[in-house]
Amino acid sequence: MNIRNFEFKAQINDIMHNENKLLTLNPVFKGLDHQIDTYFNVPTGRLKLREGNIEHALINYDREDLATSRASDIILYQHKPNAALKEILTRQLGIKAVVDKKRKIYFIDNVKFHFDEVRDLGTFMEVEAISIDGSFSLEALETQCNTYFAFFGLNKESLISKSYSDLVIEASIR
Repeated sequence: MNIRNFEFKAQINDIMHNENKLLTLNPVFKGLDHQIDTYFNVPTGRLKLREGNIEHALINYDREDLATSRASDIILYQHKPNAALKEILTRQLGIKAVVDKKRKIYFIDNVKFHFDEVRDLGTFMEVEAISIDGSFSLEALETQCNTYFAFFGLNKESLISKSYSDLVIEASIR
């Protein structure tokens, strides 16, 4: 499944404050997912295998590392959990990084909200305005994303430009 989205990621100190603010908009709660994202060595973009109790997918994505709302091109392959897939990818590509997180997942229409506790990194919020079927233009997705950025009252200094995998690698070097 090919997906276009616009997203931002921000480091936050208080998940509960931001989550309570979101709850005033009556989002749909999808659950708390313990996710292990294994990133593999690839020549371009990123490839990760997500293993969770809610979400399981092989995800290939390309996006610029910018500390702002940014567009992503995503190819998502949803699958039933199977250890053989991870073994094949590990043998053929090698593991770049592993991200262990607990993620609360909410939706309002086509917009997905994540409140993440990432092991060894801290607490974050991600907002993704998603177009699965092309019914939203990139400009409409950007507008949705920026509207929620303003709604949460975030500042640009809290925005994170990198993937969790990059942050995990940087943390392991220190």
